[in-house]
Amino acid sequence: MAARVRGWRLVALVALLALAASACSSSDDDDDASASADASADDDEVAAGQEGEDEGGDDSGDSLLAEVQDRGTLMCGVNEAVPGFGFIDEAGDFAGFDIEFCRVIAAAVLGDAEAVEFMPLTAEQRFTALQSGEIDVLVRNTTWNATRDGGEGAAFATTTFFDGQGMMVRVDSGFGSLADMGSTSVCSLSGTTTEANITSAFAAAGVEFTLLTFDEVDQIREAFVAGQCQGWTSDSSQLAGQRSTFPDAQGGPEALVIFEERISKEPLGPVVRDGDDDWFDAVNWAVIATMQAEEFDITTANVAEQIGSDNPDILRFLGEAVAGDDGAAVFDPGFGLETDFARTIVEQVGNYAEIYDRNVGSGSALDLERGLNALYTDGGLHYPPPYR
Repeated sequence: MAARVRGWRLVALVALLALAASACSSSDDDDDASASADASADDDEVAAGQEGEDEGGDDSGDSLLAEVQDRGTLMCGVNEAVPGFGFIDEAGDFAGFDIEFCRVIAAAVLGDAEAVEFMPLTAEQRFTALQSGEIDVLVRNTTWNATRDGGEGAAFATTTFFDGQGMMVRVDSGFGSLADMGSTSVCSLSGTTTEANITSAFAAAGVEFTLLTFDEVDQIREAFVAGQCQGWTSDSSQLAGQRSTFPDAQGGPEALVIFEERISKEPLGPVVRDGDDDWFDAVNWAVIATMQAEEFDITTANVAEQIGSDNPDILRFLGEAVAGDDGAAVFDPGFGLETDFARTIVEQVGNYAEIYDRNVGSGSALDLERGLNALYTDGGLHYPPPYR
């Protein structure tokens, strides 16, 4: 009897263990099914999100190039108070070397050099306007340096003007160099590289001075005329522009002299926001095209004739078909621009020499020598990479 009871107890125990195992298996199956359902739901959500993006939900990754072309207008941040570079002319229009490079970019990107809206900016406003998207490109006598390249979220395109900081004084002051200017006051524009440069230069010369900074160029001019400062420091090109328009009542341009010594390197050129390679390439190669056109001796006056050139490099540059192993083909570097964008630039604005001469060179009141701003073939620094 006792043996039978123990037997039944054993059978019951085995049965209970079997039931428990079955329950665990069922629970695991339910968990797997639930996990599978959750994963399926997640996949559906991801798919739905991807479908939404494909249908135009998030276009934050699009290049500014497409946006500008859709808009039909280029927003260009500029100066309005530097003769020769960025100023308002007698007709009330924006004019100058930098202004024309805004038009160069518009010609390349939009096919219309006049499709530009100019936004005048102070030195302190310019990078904020660029970062916020108020402007598409900054072409405002802006120096390319490490701090701006690394800390302002900015990308600098090919340099359009190689400059250096200088000092302007009255001829009758008797000053001939920074070493002569002990215990003087010097005017500078605030928010620019000129402040640190001039401070370092005087310190290196062992000369004490007082620096007066202003937000606007007109304020500096007023202070200089009033004798608040005996020296005016800025990029040499800007000083030349200010000298060219110095009022006759104050002695005119002949009353001022700009020291020959240069206290800094100031490469100036267009600036765009970091992180958009397509837009950078479009702006960069628009600038390069003006220099390449000068090297090819393609001008506004002869560009139509050059279309019949027997030089394949010129034909390629102008967007004409070039014969090759696969027959005649038009070269497209993949910038998202029309293949004849360089031709459009030259037709509507001109090559680099034309832009330089009429604004700041021999055809202007500034009459600045080309110097470093000549092509490499003439001893300058402009060296356009090959268009091929």
